[in-house]
This record gives sequence, C-alpha cells and structure tokens, in this order.
Amino acid sequence: MIRTILIDDEPLARDIVKHYLGNFPDIEIVAECNDGFEGLKAITQLQPDFIFLDIQMPKINGFEMLELVDNPPAVIFTTAFDEYAIKAFEVSAVDYLLKPIEQERFEQAMHKLPAKLKQTEINPELLESAAVNPVQNNRVVVKNNGVIKIIPVSDIHYLEADDDQVKFSTTEGIFYKNKTMSFFERSLDSAQFIRIHRSYIINLSQVYKIELKEKDSYVVLLKSDIWLPVSKTGYMKLKSALGI
Repeated sequence: MIRTILIDDEPLARDIVKHYLGNFPDIEIVAECNDGFEGLKAITQLQPDFIFLDIQMPKINGFEMLELVDNPPAVIFTTAFDEYAIKAFEVSAVDYLLKPIEQERFEQAMHKLPAKLKQTEINPELLESAAVNPVQNNRVVVKNNGVIKIIPVSDIHYLEADDDQVKFSTTEGIFYKNKTMSFFERSLDSAQFIRIHRSYIINLSQVYKIELKEKDSYVVLLKSDIWLPVSKTGYMKLKSALGI
C-alpha cells in the first residue's frame, strides 16, 4: 500500500480527494489534518509516502510547513490560488491541482505518482525561493524542541550566520532556522533590516549608537546591549538607512 496524508483546512476539499481516491485502492489515507501544525506532527509520526497539501491555510501555510519537515515526502499541492503553481513545481511537486479539483485532472496527477515517488526530492534552495510571500515577510516560523514558534519580524533584534543555520536573537530568546543569510537579506523589509556584515543583519529599530573602533572599522551597539561589527559596505548601508 502507498500511504498518504490529506492536509487541508477545508473538510469539503478533503472529502473530494477521498472520493476520487476511491478509484485507487492501493492508496491508504493514514491521516487527515486541518492545518500545518497537525500536518507536521502527522508526517513526523506516520512517515507517509506522499501528501496532498493545501498552500493557503491558517496558522502556517503549506510551504512553511514543508520547511519544518526534516525529510519531506512527495507532494501533490491542492489550492485555489493558481499564482502558486510555478512555485509548487519549483519545489519538485508531483503535481499541482487547482480547486475545485476535477476528477480527470486528479487522475492525471495520480498516474504521475509511481515514477515521482522514486525520484522526488524537494530542493531546499527552491523551497526557500518558493516560500517567499507577503505573509512570510512579516514573520519567521521555526521549530524549537519540537514546538513550532511564529516570530513576528518586529521581535527580531538581529540575525547571525551560524554554520549552515541562521541564529535569531529575539525578544523571547535565541532561535535557529536552516536558511541562509542571503535569503533573509532578500526577504526581510530592507527599510527595517540592514546587512551590516557578512555575518550579521540587524533590525534598525534596535540601533542605539555607532562607534569608530579603529581606522575605517565601526561597531554598532543595539538596545539589547550587544555590540556587533560593521563592515565598510555595511557602514555605508547603515548611514544611508539612518539618514546620517
């Protein structure tokens, strides 16, 4: 049997998928989930072969959920928003089904499944690119000791490169995410966040003062009483952003 999970906040949408799956007796539905939180837990516990995943859901969206899965299964995206179609395929989806899902189109997707199950691997860099949307520009979703945490970007003091992760210093403490500094430099509001050094991005609202450390070398003091180095390029960006 091929095991699947339905992750969609619309019960009717899940019912339609279940109805269509009646023609595929080799597919077993092992769980149904109303949101990304439930979906992440179910995937971790049940290890399905593939999932049906809505993109626009409350709490966290489908792309954000996939970012938190250690070894994502194959995915058939189901959504009413066709603007995400290209992004869905960029993350190596089996297929993309636009709601309301037609049975013929559903069966086409299912016929692609056997081959895709053998070869589908979600590329982290493409998933990173696909995940950028206006909602996510205002928050960062992290998994900390098995608990999902949504951090408003206004609560971030600074970001620091930490090997293959990015460390967030926030109002509520330190968190980590498997992303790149370049990703956050692109996705965060450039009027609020400035990359002052190859290893640091700061929230401008946290700046307390800038000091000359030595010739052509500056440091910035944040309101959280943290001193950070500022590169020459970073200093020019900081001056421009602060209007000094």
